[in-house]
Amino acid sequence: MKKRVYSGIRATGRLHLGNYYGAVKGMLALQDTYDCIFAVVDSHTITVPYDPATLQASIREIILDYLAAGLDPEKCKLEIQSRVPQHTELAYYLSTIYPVARLEDLPTYKEKKAQYPKYVNMGLLFYPVLMAADILLYKAELVPVGIDQEPHLEVAREVARKFNSMFGQTFPEPVRFKTSGEYVPSLAGTGKMSKSVEGSFINLTDDLETIKQRLAKVPTDSGLLGGQIPQEGGVANLFKLCYLLGGSDLHQKYVQDYKEKRIRYSELKNELAEVIYKELNPFQQRRKEFENNPKMVDEILEKSNAECRDLAEITMQEVREKMGLR
Repeated sequence: MKKRVYSGIRATGRLHLGNYYGAVKGMLALQDTYDCIFAVVDSHTITVPYDPATLQASIREIILDYLAAGLDPEKCKLEIQSRVPQHTELAYYLSTIYPVARLEDLPTYKEKKAQYPKYVNMGLLFYPVLMAADILLYKAELVPVGIDQEPHLEVAREVARKFNSMFGQTFPEPVRFKTSGEYVPSLAGTGKMSKSVEGSFINLTDDLETIKQRLAKVPTDSGLLGGQIPQEGGVANLFKLCYLLGGSDLHQKYVQDYKEKRIRYSELKNELAEVIYKELNPFQQRRKEFENNPKMVDEILEKSNAECRDLAEITMQEVREKMGLR
């Protein structure tokens, strides 16, 4: 049997380049070889402030981005997490065997507490357990996510080991599938691209002018320093983007200009914008085709979610029996 793969993206807006290189490209690499389930994890989305009136539209945007990026419903399943209720059922059962103290120590929980000090809720603390349930529900072995999700994957492995030791061998221990672009730097100069940090990202649906405007705001220096490229900050991130998105030739061209104190950042940013738009244009054309055929998208989702519920129920029947709930 093929190895099972699971990965999901929160419904917090359209996908950006960081999502594409950090997760979706990994999904594309896996769908031809493995048994894949890719989700919009909307139950995770509501752990931070959100607008209920726009949530369904946000979910739809991610699905359209998935399809336009090349995820093929004939090769993989596309799931909306909340439409498979077994996710939350399994998460509750797993929460009864996992210590609260371990969750409180996770760096992501501390970061979100600091980011939303007036919105610290049980769902936020519970997030890694639900993520573990998402993966283990389908007995997934591979998870294409960025390096920042490794602490949560370790929780999933710990939960799997604990359940197996208490109730008998049931779950595999999932590992991360690494992609070449798992860390796409932020346009803001620090950290990585994030939908929660305004001005840090380029959406997959951005037109050329918007991409140019976003890149124009990347902080730079005078261009007269020369020497080695900085290791951090706006200039460092700009060169990282240049290498990741434009390739070694484009990168080396501007490295040489920087060393010789003749770099023109406006020229670099415009050329990089052209490269990015050229790659995104086919995606945007495919996306319009799906936007114009909502009935087909609805049918894809209905079929995939039904198949996911059937698979999930097989696991839950086993879990309930082993835990003495049947």
